Amino acid sequence: MDTKQISENKNLISIFKGVVISLVTTFILLIIFAAILTFTNIQENTISPVVIIITAVSLLIGSTMGNRKIEKNGLLNGAMVGLIYILFLYLISSTLNGNFSLNLASIIMIIVSIFFGILGGVVAVNKK
Repeated sequence: MDTKQISENKNLISIFKGVVISLVTTFILLIIFAAILTFTNIQENTISPVVIIITAVSLLIGSTMGNRKIEKNGLLNGAMVGLIYILFLYLISSTLNGNFSLNLASIIMIIVSIFFGILGGVVAVNKK
């Protein structure tokens, strides 16, 4: 194996790791939020903003942790983490809902996911 192939494998592992960490973090934070909604009087209109914040925080954590061992391409790797993360969630939720449409909320989530994935990747590469 040459150096380029090793670097590409390292990047793929970093991206996969970032997606998994982001998904696990999202799941944990959503369970906590669901418990808070259940046991308090928080309005239901807070759900959408909180879900966007949870997505952003999860991707920032996942992308940063997943990409911390790479030395370059944080922007690209972070974008891939965000894109794969949101595609996975979109496919799962669309399959469960039986509705594969894009609306404004979906587009906002895609933009937030890619942006915070990129941000996490850049932070990881520059945090030495």
